[in-house]
Amino acid sequence: MSTKTLLYNNQMNNLKFLLLLATWIGGIVGNQAHAQSRKVTLSGYLKDAQTGEGLIGATVFVKELASGTVTNTYGFYSLSLPKGKYTVSFSYIGYVAQTQKVNLQTQQTLHVELAEEVAQTDEVVITAEKLDKNVQSMQMSVQKISAKQIKSIPTFGGESDIIKVLQMTPGIQSVGEGTTGLFVRGGSADQNLILLDQAPVYNASHLMGFFSVFNSDAIKDVEVYKGGMPARYGGRLSSVVDIKMNEGNSKQFSGSGGIGLISSRLTLEGPIAKDKASFVVSGRRTYADMFLRLSNDKEIKDNRLYFYDLNAKTNVKLGENDRLFLSGYFGQDVLSVGNNFGFSWGNATSTLRWNHVFNSRLFMSTTLLYSRFNYSLFVNEGVQNFEWTSQLQNVSGKFDFSYFVAPELQVDFGYHNIYHTFSPGKLEPKGTSIFKKLEVPQKYALEQAGYISIDHKLTPALSLQYGLRFSAFSNIGKDRIFTYTKDAQGNSVATDTTHYGSGELYHTQMGFEPRIGARLLLNARSSVKVSYNRTRQYIHLASNSSAGFPSDVWVPSDPNIKPQIADQVGVGYFRNFHDNMYEFSVEGYYKWMQNQIDFRDNANLLLNEAISQELRPGEGWASGVELMLRKNKGNTTGWVSYTLSKTERKAAGINNGNPYAPRHDRRHSFNLIVNHEFSPRLSLALNFTYATGASVTMPAGRYIIDNKTVPYYTERNGYRMPAYHRMDLSLTWKRPQKRLFGKKFQGEWNLSIYNAYARKNPFSIQFRENENNPGKTQAEMTYLFGIMPSISYNFKF
Repeated sequence: MSTKTLLYNNQMNNLKFLLLLATWIGGIVGNQAHAQSRKVTLSGYLKDAQTGEGLIGATVFVKELASGTVTNTYGFYSLSLPKGKYTVSFSYIGYVAQTQKVNLQTQQTLHVELAEEVAQTDEVVITAEKLDKNVQSMQMSVQKISAKQIKSIPTFGGESDIIKVLQMTPGIQSVGEGTTGLFVRGGSADQNLILLDQAPVYNASHLMGFFSVFNSDAIKDVEVYKGGMPARYGGRLSSVVDIKMNEGNSKQFSGSGGIGLISSRLTLEGPIAKDKASFVVSGRRTYADMFLRLSNDKEIKDNRLYFYDLNAKTNVKLGENDRLFLSGYFGQDVLSVGNNFGFSWGNATSTLRWNHVFNSRLFMSTTLLYSRFNYSLFVNEGVQNFEWTSQLQNVSGKFDFSYFVAPELQVDFGYHNIYHTFSPGKLEPKGTSIFKKLEVPQKYALEQAGYISIDHKLTPALSLQYGLRFSAFSNIGKDRIFTYTKDAQGNSVATDTTHYGSGELYHTQMGFEPRIGARLLLNARSSVKVSYNRTRQYIHLASNSSAGFPSDVWVPSDPNIKPQIADQVGVGYFRNFHDNMYEFSVEGYYKWMQNQIDFRDNANLLLNEAISQELRPGEGWASGVELMLRKNKGNTTGWVSYTLSKTERKAAGINNGNPYAPRHDRRHSFNLIVNHEFSPRLSLALNFTYATGASVTMPAGRYIIDNKTVPYYTERNGYRMPAYHRMDLSLTWKRPQKRLFGKKFQGEWNLSIYNAYARKNPFSIQFRENENNPGKTQAEMTYLFGIMPSISYNFKF
C-alpha cells in the first residue's frame, strides 16, 4: 500500500472519529440544554472587596439544592436553577464568607465582593456549606500556591521565589544548588509550560539560576498541573505552571515594596477610574554593580553584575459584559568583566485579553500574546573579538469559550495558534578578529491546536472530566533540511539536502491528545481520583546541562526530529480532617515517553545547523508515589511531603543501548514547611529539604596515553552525588500600623538564614591528578554556599 493511501486512510479515520465524538458530545449537551430550558440563570463575578480583583476558584453554594459551582480563571460564575427562592453562600479561602437570599424568577446578575479575614486563627469559622476542594474537585495532581504562601517561605537572600517554593512540593525536583529548573515527575527542564498571564516564558532564571524571573509582589497566584492536565493546555509533556499577575487595585491607590541586601522592589497600583479601570506597576533590581563602582580598582569598578524585572498591567471595564486586559513583563540579566567579556539574557512577554459575556451561560476570552527570549555574549580580547546572539520569539492567539450548560455540566472549548521564530545563533566579528561571520539560518513554524473539555457531574458521588485536544505543527520555509545516513561507525552523515521556499509549509506533524479524569466521593471527607492524559511537544531544548543555562538553544520538530509524546496515568486518595484543618493526599503515577531528546557524548550544540546529527532520540519511563499532609488553619500552618520516584531513559548510542538514569532522577525526596505565628506581629518560618543525590557520570578507571592520564568511563550516570539537604529559617516582625501622608502604612523586618547549619551540598565533582603524586587521581567537590544570613525591610500602604 502506498504512503499516500496510508495517509488518506489515516485522515479518514481521524475524521470519522471526530464526527463520532462530535455527535456524542452534541447529544449530551443537547439533552442537558433542553432540560435547562425551563430554568433561569444566576451569574456574576466574585471580587476582592479591598482591591476589586476577581477571585479564582471561589465557591458559590446553593443551600436548598446542596450543590454549587466555582468561579473560573477570571472570577466569573454561572448557575442555572429552577425558579424559586434560594440561600446562596459565597466563600473563598482566607476571606469572610457571605450568604444572600435570592428570589430567582428571571435571569439575574449578582456581583459579590468578599472581605479578607483580618487574621487566620483557630476561631475562624469555615461553614459546612463550603465545598471541600481538595476532596470534591475533579482535578488531581495540582498544586495551588497563593502569593501570601510564597512570601512566607524563607529562600535565598531573603527574596521570595516562586520556583524555589514549587521545588518544595511533591513530585517536583531540582538538580541542586543554584538552579531554578523544574523536573516534574521524571520530565526534563524543557518539558514544563511556564505561563505568565498565558504568555510562555522560556528561561525562568536570573543570575544563572539563583533566582527566578517572577517578582512575588506582582503575582496573584500560581497553579501547577503535574498530571491530568485539562485539554486547554498543551505543547509540553510534563507540567503546566500557570502564573497570574495582579490586576491592580480598582478601589484605592496603594503600594508595597522591600529593601534587601541583594535587591529592592517597589509596586504601585490604583484605580484609573474607580471600579472601572485600574493599573499595577512592579519593579525589582539588584545592585551589586553599584557597589562595584565604588571600588578604586578599575578592573573591579568596570564590572557589571545585575538583573531587573518590570511588570505592568492595566484592565478596563468596557461595560457590564466586557473587560479588557493589557499586561507585560520585561527582564534582563547583565554580567560583564570590564570590556573584555560579558553576556546578557532576558525575557519579554505581553498579553492583550478581551473577556466577553455573551449571556449568562456563555463566556469568551480572546487573547493575543507575544513572547521573546534573547541571549548575547561578547569577547573583546586581542584578536579574539566577536559578539554572539541568539533569540526565540513567538506570536500567538487564543480563543477560549466556557458554556455553563447546567450546574452538573460545563463545556470548555477553543482554538490556539502560535507562530514560532527560531534564531539559533549569529556570530559577528568585531574590529580586528580571527573569526569570520557565521549565522545559523532562522527557522519558522506554525503550531495549532483545538480542544474541547467537559466537566460532568453524573451523580452526587461520581464526576468526570473528559476532553480531547488535537494539535498540529508545520515547518515553514525558507529552510533547508539535511538527509542523513549511518556510516560504518554508526554516526549520522549528511548525504542530501532539500530546500524549501520562503513561506512554504512543509512536513506537518499532528496527533490527538485525549484527557480524562474521574472523582468518586467515598464520603463527605474523602475521595478517590484517577486520570489519564497524553501530551505532545513540538519544540525542544538542545542542552548538555541539566542546570539550564541561557546559552541553551531551542529547536523545532522537523523531518529529522520527531515530536516528543508522553502518556501518564495517575490514581490518588484524598482525605480531609478536623473541619478541613488538615488535608492529606497520596498519589501514584506511571508515565511512558517517546522520542525523548538526548545527545551523544561531547555533542556540539552551539552554532550548529546540523544539530540533529548530535541527537540520540530514545524512550523513557517514570513512576512514583507522592504523599502530602497540609495544615491550613491555626497559628501553625504548613505541609510535609515525601516522594518516592524512579526515572529511566534508553537511547541507541548512549550507555551501550542500556537504560540509564537522567541526572534529575532522585529516588527519595522529603520536604517540610512550617509557619508559626507567635502573635499577629511576630512569626517564624522554617523549611527543610532532603533529596537523594543526583545521578552523575564518573570515571571508573584511567589509562595513560603519551604520558597523559585519560579517564575511563563505563556507564552514563551510573553514580550518585552525596545526598542534598538544607534547612532555612525566617523571622518576621511586623511594626505597628501608622498613618503616613494620609495612608495606612505597615512595615516589617525580615531576618532569614539560608542553609542554617552550613551544609556543603555539592554543586560539581571533578577528577584531577594529585599535584604531589601525579599517578594518583583525586576527586574535588565544589559547593556554592555555606550559611547565608540576610535582612530585609518590607512595607505596604
